[in-house]
Amino acid sequence: MDEIIINTVEENIGERLDKYLTIVIEGKSRSFIQGLMGSGNILVNKCEVKSNYKIRKDDIISIIMPEPEVLDIKAEEIPLNIIYEDEDVAVINKPQGMVVHPAPGNYTGTLVNAILYHCKDLSGINGVIRPGIVHRIDKDTSGILVIAKNDEAHNNLAIQFKDHSIKREYYALVEGKFNKLEGTIDKPLGRHKKERLKMAIIDDGKRAVTHYEVLEQYNNGTSLVKCKLETGRTHQIRVHMASIGHPLVGDPLYGLKKQKFKLNGQVLHAKTLGFIHPRTKEYMEFDSELPKYYNELLQNLRK
Repeated sequence: MDEIIINTVEENIGERLDKYLTIVIEGKSRSFIQGLMGSGNILVNKCEVKSNYKIRKDDIISIIMPEPEVLDIKAEEIPLNIIYEDEDVAVINKPQGMVVHPAPGNYTGTLVNAILYHCKDLSGINGVIRPGIVHRIDKDTSGILVIAKNDEAHNNLAIQFKDHSIKREYYALVEGKFNKLEGTIDKPLGRHKKERLKMAIIDDGKRAVTHYEVLEQYNNGTSLVKCKLETGRTHQIRVHMASIGHPLVGDPLYGLKKQKFKLNGQVLHAKTLGFIHPRTKEYMEFDSELPKYYNELLQNLRK
């Protein structure tokens, strides 16, 4: 195990410890930092503190970085739709129904298993269970993801996601018709207080902003909407659209109890992704076609 010692300075006084450490320790999320605190691996002046501890003058912070957990995540020969690839990144069009990374009880058949077969060297910043994964989309959401093939690329892309400079556009089929054909939803998101599998709009949540534009409206009372993410919170589009009375068609968590179609989940596709290449510094943008089932559904709605 590695130990990191940090001596705070006057300009850090009053900052939340967990937030401060996400800046000091590159590539680690606040939840990761909070996990270290909970397990006693972060001490201030040799004492355990809570994650909301406010830094004081001349604090000495010691951080024990545990050895990565060794998990037997196997490479699997699973076909991948690779839109673009070079020595630093791979851009992949994920199919609906594929989980992005392994989780307890679900260690096979994921995008990570497929990536490990295709790319032998991937960034290890998120640990063995999520190599190369800079961001993710839900199992039943299809569309574009960027994979980091080394730590430098991972750190660079992570900063772009944190700065909200990544372009991300989704196509969502939602319930209901709109009077106003475009708008912005700015509502904070956090874990649901009672139903832990769900996210919810809560006052003390993280800021979440979704811009939407109605592309088509159909006779059966559904609409095709383009959603542009300014932030990227868990289930953001699904919760935001439901909050304005337009839940996603097929959504098992936030959608209508009685669905119009027999579907395998929400009709949501990550269509466009744009970012600055971590090595060349050139802007790159990728667009993906809607899945076959999605196109067929729209064609039927247009009749």
